[in-house]
Amino acid sequence: MRRWRTAAGALLSAGILVLAGCASGTPEPSAAPETGGSATTPDSSASASAGLSGTALKLDQIGTSPNMRLVANVPLGAPFERGEDWGTDLAFQGDYVFTGNYEGFTVHDISDPTKPKIVSRVHCPGGQNDISVTGHLLILSIDEPRSGDTCESGRGDPLSGWEGLRIFDISDKAKPRYVKAIPTSCGSHTHTLVPGKGDNKDKVYVYVSSFGPLPGAPNCQPPHDSISIVEVPLDAPQEAKVVAQPVLFADGGLTENEVGEEGADTTGCHDITVYPEKDLAAGACLGNGILMDISDPVHPRVLQEVSDTENFSIWHWAIFDNDAERVVFGDELGGGVAPTCDRGTGPTRGADAVYDITPDRKLRRRGFFKIPREQTQSENCVAHNGSLIPVPGKDIMVQSWYLGGVSVIDFSDPDRPKEIGYFERGPLGEDEGGIGGSWSAYYYNGYIYSSDITKGLDVIRIDDPLTDPAAKVTMKELNAQTQTSYPES
Repeated sequence: MRRWRTAAGALLSAGILVLAGCASGTPEPSAAPETGGSATTPDSSASASAGLSGTALKLDQIGTSPNMRLVANVPLGAPFERGEDWGTDLAFQGDYVFTGNYEGFTVHDISDPTKPKIVSRVHCPGGQNDISVTGHLLILSIDEPRSGDTCESGRGDPLSGWEGLRIFDISDKAKPRYVKAIPTSCGSHTHTLVPGKGDNKDKVYVYVSSFGPLPGAPNCQPPHDSISIVEVPLDAPQEAKVVAQPVLFADGGLTENEVGEEGADTTGCHDITVYPEKDLAAGACLGNGILMDISDPVHPRVLQEVSDTENFSIWHWAIFDNDAERVVFGDELGGGVAPTCDRGTGPTRGADAVYDITPDRKLRRRGFFKIPREQTQSENCVAHNGSLIPVPGKDIMVQSWYLGGVSVIDFSDPDRPKEIGYFERGPLGEDEGGIGGSWSAYYYNGYIYSSDITKGLDVIRIDDPLTDPAAKVTMKELNAQTQTSYPES
């Protein structure tokens, strides 16, 4: 979800005022004990086919394709129970899924995916708590000025407040321990892990994406055409520090579109997906998409920039195929709060675009994809976070669309991507606010996990001949923005 900085200190997202919650004032992050019975298995009678484009669901009604079904839901709960305690991104490790929230994060035990259990909830406010895990460490992005770097901090000065990364030790999943905070320029909207190689294999590098510079902000001066790179020693995370801030757009922040005409200003990146085995990264940098060489992770090198002012508004995220021969970019038209899945918006705006990566590592656009089911004007819907489904020989991904739900997409034919399955809910009730739906949807070891902004964690099963081979692939860890080739089963 996009956020604009304002001098008033508010978080303004496409005209919607979003205020982050105050901290609890407790001396340490609070972790709730494991609670039984927190997952609910939906009754099959609650599901109904949404039908073809234009068939609207009722409030909170579930619609699915015949090959997908909801097998479990873990609702939000204390301390995440206020109206704007929104669920955000997901990360996975072993039998656990970690769910970000504007007020902290939750650790779920998914050893039985049909009966997930809450292991702990950690209260540590700071939008939007984009989340990743590596080994015994968990990392959060804070893109909201705070009065300090601790979990007890409140909202801070919009120009000089603290923003950046927080690191936790999750050796004990029931009692995560706060370890370190690192301030970064313009905060951290999202971040991406790049594992170290060779002599640096005991480190991880964190690419910090941020945007929205302000002339009066000492740590966020325009132009902000850079990312921050944080080095984290895995065995000594307390020594983590910023080691580089490479400028990605040396032209002073002016992009060009695909026909060489002047495009939009660049103000940093929204999200970066890396493929370390291929030494590649794809950056979604608001006004354009970039392809980078990351063979030296501290000194990434931009290979190409592309822009599309006709179709794309906010270059938001990227996914490589398994062979790094293609990359899919997503457009978050409207910043995640607008109803863009309708006939008026059209099929190429607020959508995905598939690009070939040529042998000389250039980007060449192919087809577009957008969900085929028209949503109502009360449903925020646009392309959002997703991941590959590891099907050998095919390019298949799962993706969230906010209140447009979760879509499974086959882009093996890059000119004609098609949906092969979906899950969605109908509009929110009037008392639930205007923002909801799936923030992130990722495939992990046989199931699709979706972080619903207001409903909590959804676990979805897909049974389809095209995706069944993925069940043979076992992942030990998944951060969707750090891609690896399909692991051995």
